Amino acid sequence: MKKVSRVVASKRKGCLWALARAERTALAEDLSTLSAQQWHHDTLCGQWDVEQVVAHLTAAASLNQWEWLHSMIGARFRPDVHNQRRLAEHRGRTPAETLNRFRAVIGSTTAPSGHTPAYLGEVLVHAQDIRWPLRLAGTPSVEALTPVADFFAERDFTVASRTYVAGLQLQADDGPFATGAGPLVTGSTLALVMGMAGRAPYLDQLDGPGVPILRSRLHGTTT
Repeated sequence: MKKVSRVVASKRKGCLWALARAERTALAEDLSTLSAQQWHHDTLCGQWDVEQVVAHLTAAASLNQWEWLHSMIGARFRPDVHNQRRLAEHRGRTPAETLNRFRAVIGSTTAPSGHTPAYLGEVLVHAQDIRWPLRLAGTPSVEALTPVADFFAERDFTVASRTYVAGLQLQADDGPFATGAGPLVTGSTLALVMGMAGRAPYLDQLDGPGVPILRSRLHGTTT
């Protein structure tokens, strides 16, 4: 039984990496259409512009567990310092070079840990961080979004997703994702994932009595 479980887990992991590869490919296609000005446009990811987010995605696909640990030790376990250093390392001299570096890791299965849904989520969320402000039409598949939604609802990892939705019932209206109990939050799987990732603009695409609660948590207020 243990052998069967390991085989199933390995197949699932392989499927998740295949989805990540497909989503990276789609993002690279979108990026290939950008003007020089758009590469320096703001994103939903804090103070980073488009090129910085792309460099961050390249960095995230380039570090194994020991490389990540070495980098974090060098940054004295300050994630912001670690991220900025690795971003600078993987950013090219021009946007075209940055894009080529991202294309080189499209098929990467390298990650700091075995939490594959989290790294698929890294690609999905940051792709939308770029697409939303630029009004690009690309949308991740529900197949890719669903395991990320499940993971985000189950635990806090790189984002406080589980904390944001504690005590809420989430229900996708375009796929099988459903979890929790309490005031209902419903909408597309994409909007639910982005809401759990702390991206407030996507809350306008959600409905239900739980939305004001989620909105207050993202903004650090109380209801």
